[in-house]
Amino acid sequence: IKCKKRNKGSESIKVVFRVRPLNSREKQDDRKIATIAHEEKGIIELRNPSTDGGYDTSKTFAFDAVFSENSNQRHIYDVCAAPVVQSVLEGYNGTIFAYGQTGAGKTHTME
Repeated sequence: IKCKKRNKGSESIKVVFRVRPLNSREKQDDRKIATIAHEEKGIIELRNPSTDGGYDTSKTFAFDAVFSENSNQRHIYDVCAAPVVQSVLEGYNGTIFAYGQTGAGKTHTME
């Protein structure tokens, strides 16, 4: 039996950020998404809406992967969960941990 060599990158903690789509009430209240996902760069940009409808300043944060409000469940599973599931099937330990404020979209992401 040959054992597959596992690379160190597959054994590390990865931090992923998903922008949750607006729910029906937020849409009804004409809320805007202030968090912009730059998926190709792994960057989240937080914009502070000003009172005149524009944007004041923005801050950026880097993650191992980011997903916009338009990302579908299957794509997020394929990128984030499938490698963990495969490792577990190969006998390794694996954990997927959803963290965030109430209403941030943890349940939406894990469904």
